[in-house]
Amino acid sequence: MKKSGAQILVDSLREQGVDTIFGYPGGAVLPIYDALYDADIRHILTRHEQGAAHAADGYARASGRPGVCLATSGPGATNLVTGIANAYMDSIPLVAFTGQVVTSQLGKDSFQEADITGITLPITKHNYLVKDVRDLARVIREAFYIATTGRPGPVLVDIPKDVSSDQTEYEDPGPVNLPGYHPVLEPSAEQLNRAAEAIARAERPVIYAGGGVVYSGAHRELRRFAELILAPVATTLMGLGGFPGDHPLSLGMLGMHGSKYANFAVCECDLLIAVGVRFDDRVTGKLESFASQARIMHIDIDPAEIGKNVRVDIPLVGDVKRVLSALIERLEAKLPGAWQEKIQTWKKEYPITYEENGHLKPQQVIREIYRVTKGQARITTEVGQHQMWAAHYYTYTRPRTFISSGGLGTMGFGLPAAIGVQVACPGEIVFDIAGDGSIQMNIQELATAVNYDLPVKVAIMDNGYLGMVRQWQELFYNRRYSYTELVNPDFVKLAEAYGAVGMRVEKAADVRPALEQALATSKPVLIDFVIEREENVLPFVPPGESLDRMLG
Repeated sequence: MKKSGAQILVDSLREQGVDTIFGYPGGAVLPIYDALYDADIRHILTRHEQGAAHAADGYARASGRPGVCLATSGPGATNLVTGIANAYMDSIPLVAFTGQVVTSQLGKDSFQEADITGITLPITKHNYLVKDVRDLARVIREAFYIATTGRPGPVLVDIPKDVSSDQTEYEDPGPVNLPGYHPVLEPSAEQLNRAAEAIARAERPVIYAGGGVVYSGAHRELRRFAELILAPVATTLMGLGGFPGDHPLSLGMLGMHGSKYANFAVCECDLLIAVGVRFDDRVTGKLESFASQARIMHIDIDPAEIGKNVRVDIPLVGDVKRVLSALIERLEAKLPGAWQEKIQTWKKEYPITYEENGHLKPQQVIREIYRVTKGQARITTEVGQHQMWAAHYYTYTRPRTFISSGGLGTMGFGLPAAIGVQVACPGEIVFDIAGDGSIQMNIQELATAVNYDLPVKVAIMDNGYLGMVRQWQELFYNRRYSYTELVNPDFVKLAEAYGAVGMRVEKAADVRPALEQALATSKPVLIDFVIEREENVLPFVPPGESLDRMLG
């Protein structure tokens, strides 16, 4: 039976279990949109292509399934770039489809032509330009396979308009066959034995867990592993929720904006067990002094990450869930001792806290969001100070409940990501904790939330500054606030103009009633919390310093 390229695309998406696409139409994708008109796949029309990419990203992080976005050629495709780069840095399974000019016009500077495969080559796990409709079904099957296996990541498929229009006799492409692509899932038995011996000998072990734990679905194995060897667990920003934040062994987040006790533990441990992490510079601080007393064990599915930034004594390449399961079988339970007592002493001496002075504090707001939602919300964030406060003052006990831009640090991520999360988790509470600078990067997506009756809640920490940049200017540039003060719109009126509910809160006593009112409505809600203007994120490791040299 003959099918058009657009119909092959729709059928292939259905085969992959895709139920939602986030996109924005244009001339080069008209055949695809015509095929979608009668399809049983939900299409969410965002108000900007960057919003589509971030929404697909949020959908993937919340659901564990690949997110899908679609844009037209030229500016439509290039507007996806930030979202694709964001997914690449955080290892998110994303499949981006872009329209392209007809094959006969490729390379001729045609109207709305952009070499999107060339542009995205450094920020995709793989990408394709499909020049023959007979290749389309195979390419789509490969794209989803690559995006979701091994270390996840974004894959882009660029489809010229004539390819989506052309018809061909459809043939099932069969199983994926990529001779050069074989992710290693099972760890080496020899390395497992070495690792088990090192763990048995260690007196001061620390587990450093990242996004790989969440993406592998290894949160239960991580908990069993930590409890077995009585090792405290520090997480990266991407690892929040991968280990219960209310567990006695939890150290919270480590690094530049981490807790003092997490950073002290890493500085004094004799074995650092890194699980699904990439030793980002915001975590390690000064490399020469990072975990300087410890042997380092690194568990990761991507062999390219092992030894990339720090020396590794015991490498374990494989799927995190499988590696931890294999280690648990080789280990015996440890008894508590002086190390565990020292950790508890640090936690009592250096709690994550803030000073109350009568002004509305962002930390108060976030703790109240935690109380009102009983810790069961899915939290997205924009990027900045509010992101760090959200990491510290909302306790994450489940994986895939903290959804934030880590590696790229993309302002404007949180609201469209919240839309994707709400689509993936329709019965759950979704809060975007935002800054007054970041929210304006993609605030147009409020229209999308209203359009599709998605009851996302937005809590703006409004301090009238680009807060994190201002903090650095305060600490390192003698308070020379060069172009970081904001003149903001009336966020309440803006929310109402989009058809959402808008509220403003200026006093601590009004925080809980406003949150309860927000949760009582099925509409999207934006709450403008007018917080203390020069509140800083503390503790804070200055750039280039060791983790034990913290301010605050």
